[in-house]
Amino acid sequence: MASREDFKSFIPAKKTIPELTIKAILVGAILAIILGSANAYLGLYAGMTVSAVIPGAVMAFALLKPFKGTILEVNLGMMGAAAGEALAAGVIFTIPALVLLGAWENIQWFETTVVALLGGILGVLWMVPLRRALIIKTDLPFPEGIAVAAVLTTTIGEETATKKEKGSGVSGIWLLVGVMVAALFKFGQVALKIVSGTIHSIVDIGKYNILGSERTGYFYGGTAASPALLGVGWIIGPKIASFVFVGGLLGWVIIAPLIALAQGLPFPTTAEQIADAIALGNGDFVIGQQIWGFFQIWGTQIRYIGVGAMLFGGLWTIWMLRTNLASGLKEAIIGIKGGQIEAKKRTDQDLNFKFVFLLIGALIIPVFLIYVWISSLWAVSALMAVFAVLFAFIASAIAGYMAGLLGSSNNPISGVTVSVLLITSLILLGFGLGGSVSAYGVAILIAAVICCAAAISGDVLQSMACGQMIGATPRRQQIAEMFGVIAVAPVLAFVIQALDKAYGIGDPLNLPAPQAFLMAGIVQGVLGGEMVWPFVLAGIVLAMVLILIDLPVLPVAIGIYLPFTLSVPIFAGGIVRHVTNNVVAKKYGSAEEEEVSDWELAIKQTGVKPKEKIIRTGLLLTAGLIAGEALMGVIVAFLIIGGISFAVFEFPPVWPSFLVWIFIAVLLAYIPLREIFAKDR
Repeated sequence: MASREDFKSFIPAKKTIPELTIKAILVGAILAIILGSANAYLGLYAGMTVSAVIPGAVMAFALLKPFKGTILEVNLGMMGAAAGEALAAGVIFTIPALVLLGAWENIQWFETTVVALLGGILGVLWMVPLRRALIIKTDLPFPEGIAVAAVLTTTIGEETATKKEKGSGVSGIWLLVGVMVAALFKFGQVALKIVSGTIHSIVDIGKYNILGSERTGYFYGGTAASPALLGVGWIIGPKIASFVFVGGLLGWVIIAPLIALAQGLPFPTTAEQIADAIALGNGDFVIGQQIWGFFQIWGTQIRYIGVGAMLFGGLWTIWMLRTNLASGLKEAIIGIKGGQIEAKKRTDQDLNFKFVFLLIGALIIPVFLIYVWISSLWAVSALMAVFAVLFAFIASAIAGYMAGLLGSSNNPISGVTVSVLLITSLILLGFGLGGSVSAYGVAILIAAVICCAAAISGDVLQSMACGQMIGATPRRQQIAEMFGVIAVAPVLAFVIQALDKAYGIGDPLNLPAPQAFLMAGIVQGVLGGEMVWPFVLAGIVLAMVLILIDLPVLPVAIGIYLPFTLSVPIFAGGIVRHVTNNVVAKKYGSAEEEEVSDWELAIKQTGVKPKEKIIRTGLLLTAGLIAGEALMGVIVAFLIIGGISFAVFEFPPVWPSFLVWIFIAVLLAYIPLREIFAKDR
């Protein structure tokens, strides 16, 4: 397989076409505001955001097509959209916690805007020296980067949105099929509610005598009926998908039942908890309260094993990438000193390193001022401003790596934020700032800057990987991302402020803000002395053991941290890819020297060999599945914002959803291989 250093992009490095134009910047800013606002509401309402990389690409294509936008202009428009969604995640996971903790009476527009702006710009800047280390020097798959590159090269097909080269050897119809199948299925799940989006089950495994008292044993199982996650699993392949699943098994099938047996299942008591239990049981409260108990054990205990493993695994990953990072910093130092470095091709040109590091250093001043303004603690604010800017580098590297591993949609930014909050709160505890409201506020604001940087970094890297495939100029992409951040930061602050005034942050029915509650709980736990440290330490020990036996830490840690319902469909997609690979190997052999990477196949238009055609068909179909679900997720977010409901059932049936999802998995196996099956008859 060719090195990514020598990767031949869709638009050759020697060719220059319009890219960083006013129309591309304007489209990016508009999409940043639209998708950022939608995700701000969705995150506060449901605790999750929808990745805007693919929806942004499709919407940018639609907006730029009448103006004959080039593929690189569409790509820059997409980066603006990605910036809006990512910054929304960073803000809504942290800032609302200030209201929940009592540090603010309501959302402050100016402070929120400044924090979002500083964190977002910091995330873009830190990705400049990290770009080569994480994209070029690793073999991370970047599943959504592959998917969006396939979408752009298949829909646009050549330089501009008005020209389309024919004869690629692989029909773009499979991209459209994937989009339609996933979008219709998602609409049925979340808008019409005629089928369930998730499937949960619980099994009673009998009574056991534990320390003189009788306890019931339970096993939990479940899956999200998600075509997009099937697609992610197919793209990342069976190996990484299996490691994620192993983490899920460890947390949900081994540790959770043991804790449930030892402590007994917790039961819902408040009206909100009872409503959640009924929803989990699909209307059956008896089963729902048992499932709720498992989720409670995961949320309050097991999740922190994943946090500990993620924290140590992330630091270990940075250590393992030290050579690549050092080479990037070496270039930066040469640039700062004004020395000459080797002339680079267009597709390898970043922002000027001297400018980047000067700007990073300069950002310490406004970060310090915002901390002092809010806390009035001069010495602590000075130290924590430096800490925030430097630790944003580590958080950005970890978030970028995880985005490269599983994609932006499944990148657990909240896990990175929890890790940051743990360390921040411990430092503040060391300064003697205990359980005071002002200490809570400082901890959240420090984490907010770092969380915004980490969220932006993950999306930037996914977009930069796509840019590497299609032939974008990194420097221009980085500038476009900054424009997106600048456009969306003040609007996000306004949207969250308006939502707070309309519904109230933390309202259990209209604006529950689950991630912000998690962050508030972390701060109160550490600074108030109630943190579940044994589980965090267990995660660190687990990470050490995985390193010693030479297994990747982050995929396993992510599997523990994520709900089991997300690990299962990713694993299922990995199994389908394993089957595909085996059939291809039997038919065409496994000549490694002829192997073509998924990156190359995502953009390949001509001369596609039969073996390559199978994988490219699969890539187009999975890109469609990811794009269709993501697009429909954004559309439904706007329906929710508009108060429009098409729901047929309060508790939709489960098994039809599961059967349709299995059928989609079978299609994912059959469609790429259909010609082999036809020949073998």
